[in-house]
Amino acid sequence: MAKDTTALQALIAPTVTALGYELVGCVYMPQGRHGLLRIYIDSENGIKLEDCEKVSRQISGVLDVEDPIAGTYNLEVSSPGLDRPLFTLQHYQRFIGKTANLKLHTPIEKRRHLKGKLQAVVADKIVIKVDEMEFTVPLANIAKANLLVDTSDKD
Repeated sequence: MAKDTTALQALIAPTVTALGYELVGCVYMPQGRHGLLRIYIDSENGIKLEDCEKVSRQISGVLDVEDPIAGTYNLEVSSPGLDRPLFTLQHYQRFIGKTANLKLHTPIEKRRHLKGKLQAVVADKIVIKVDEMEFTVPLANIAKANLLVDTSDKD
């Protein structure tokens, strides 16, 4: 299970923004004695390998000085890709009408996974239509979410 990354995001966001990128989010996954810190960045022009390298160099310096993670870990900087992870209410709002996959902390109507079209964002809740049923899910109950590549989606 991914560790809470709120403090990490607050630490690295100014650096990512200063470099001209959007911090989409980050995930920290402890893996035994080694961990993985994955940072997702984006820009209007998309993300290239050189962008990831540039952000990685700068973030490495910040993390070395601040040392927010105990132990050893690998740092990975990536674009969000087509199966973009969703972290904030703004992300869900931006992708209303798209197909998403939600993994929940606590089941809703005996379902821990919901795959369907994002319908709305209401206060701190996401409305998703699965088959012909709508589910209202508090953001805090979403363990992991990402967009799905849907060839029927038209921009």
